[in-house]
Amino acid sequence: MEDSYRQILQGINEDPTREGLLKTPARAAASMKELTSGYDQDLETVINGALFKAETDGMVIVKDIECYSLCEHHLLPFTGKVHVAYVPDKHILGLSKVARVVEMYARRLQTQERLTQQICDALEEVLQPKGIGVIIEANHFCMMMRGVQKQHSIAITSSVKGLIKKDPKTREEFLKLIS
Repeated sequence: MEDSYRQILQGINEDPTREGLLKTPARAAASMKELTSGYDQDLETVINGALFKAETDGMVIVKDIECYSLCEHHLLPFTGKVHVAYVPDKHILGLSKVARVVEMYARRLQTQERLTQQICDALEEVLQPKGIGVIIEANHFCMMMRGVQKQHSIAITSSVKGLIKKDPKTREEFLKLIS
């Protein structure tokens, strides 16, 4: 990977042997490995048995989870917040595990649409809740720094299932509580 970064530097007419760039290929390779570390994780390991008997049927929400990912089309970052809600059936999940599931999928080359769906599907698989919803609000550097160059645009994606999708009151509660 370091050789590839050296070639990229040469491709933009930079000298990878100049002082400021000598270690850049190694740093860039290490950075890319960290930013895509989600490929080395799996759902079972991330959850690590943190399922507990549900003693409530009230909605559980973890909102404003910071999210950093790389757009698979341009390899530029997109950043934002993820909001997750579910209505338990038999289990609840340790709250930090919700954020860890977000992180696992965000640390892969992504589209925001797929990331939203993957988080929702994974948590549905683990929890088998009565309902689940995931909303992501993000700024995309591929829209901000290049192309259309719109610095203040926000993309919003959602995936909802079960009660949150089918029951208008439950959906309204979800949307009200995350706003």
